Amino acid sequence: MQGHVAQIPTSFGKELRACLRCSLVKTYNQFTDTGCENCPFFNMDQDNDRVLECTTPNFAGVIASMEPSGSWAARWQRISKFAPGCYALSVTGMLPEEMQAICEHNNVRYVPRN
Repeated sequence: MQGHVAQIPTSFGKELRACLRCSLVKTYNQFTDTGCENCPFFNMDQDNDRVLECTTPNFAGVIASMEPSGSWAARWQRISKFAPGCYALSVTGMLPEEMQAICEHNNVRYVPRN
C-alpha cells in the first residue's frame, strides 16, 4: 500500500473520523471525496453510506507518520505498512460483518483496533 500518501486532515475539529480497519484519520468530506488510501476496496468515495459504516468519530489521539516503514512508533501502532498520514492511536468500534467480509474477499486481514 505504500507509495501513496494519505491526505492529512484539513481541520482538527469534530468532523474528524478514523477508519475502523486501518485507523487513518481524515474529515468526513475527505473520506467521501477520496476514500481511504489504505482500504480502497471499501469504495468510500463511491458510496457515502460506506464512510459512516467504515469510519468512526470515536477515537483517541493522533500520530502523524511520514515514513511508516522506518518508524518504531508506526510498527508499535501496526501502521508501518500503511500510507504516510495521520492515524488514531486507538479506535472504538468494529467494522460491520459485511465490511469484514469485503476484507476477507480482498485477502486483507482485519484486526479490530480497540
